[in-house]
Amino acid sequence: MPYIAIKGYPKDEATKQEIAQKITALFQEVWGCPREAITVSVEEVSPDRWAEDVVQAEIEPKKDRMLILSGEPQF
Repeated sequence: MPYIAIKGYPKDEATKQEIAQKITALFQEVWGCPREAITVSVEEVSPDRWAEDVVQAEIEPKKDRMLILSGEPQF
């Protein structure tokens, strides 16, 4: 706990590693959990598949649970 799954357009390995490290540090600081409790994954989705694979399949059905939606706070 926690498991953070990131889906985004393809990025280079250095960028993915940097974001995973920063997210891990943030969760340690704010969430208050030890480093060994954090799992981060990155799944690349091509721009031509984004609407179908992410927006329609994952965001729309869970819209009521989104804290940030299209850059806008939902709280």
